[in-house]
Amino acid sequence: MANKNDYKNNQNVESPEIIAAKLTLLGSTLSTIGDGLQAIAAGITLQELVNPSKQNSQNNSHQSDQSKQIERLQKQVDQLMRQVQRGNWL
Repeated sequence: MANKNDYKNNQNVESPEIIAAKLTLLGSTLSTIGDGLQAIAAGITLQELVNPSKQNSQNNSHQSDQSKQIERLQKQVDQLMRQVQRGNWL
């Protein structure tokens, strides 16, 4: 029986080459996952760099529209003030 136990124990022990191959596979897999994460992070960074410029152009357009509205309101106020000064406010 001692021989059977020794035989089973010897079968469960993996050779150093197999262990090294498994570690190489694990390392390569982790490296590939890391590269994928790095590519995703680069994509997200690129989107963040592109989107603010779109938002800035939209903000500039919105500010331009607001400036035009303010100018129109100022003209209306000026007209109303002239009418009030002349007594034609009704």
